[in-house]
Amino acid sequence: MAHSKQALKRARQSEKNRVANKAKMSRMKSAVKTLMTLVKSGDKAKAAAMLSAVCQIIDKAGEAHVIHKNRASRHKGQVARAVASMK
Repeated sequence: MAHSKQALKRARQSEKNRVANKAKMSRMKSAVKTLMTLVKSGDKAKAAAMLSAVCQIIDKAGEAHVIHKNRASRHKGQVARAVASMK
């Protein structure tokens, strides 16, 4: 356990950030999973409507450094491709 005041504060901040980052990551994964479920079910209208919201969530995770910006870009491309490939 930390002994100095600054180390104790740093531990508090780290825990707070860890919880916030976990929530952002969970939100992103859930949104992508929901969209991919719509793609698999073949509901193109709902999937297309949800695409912009999912991309926005992915962008927020990238901006907050929860994931790398290139990874965010890659995920956005994958979901956009999945929706575009629907018949």
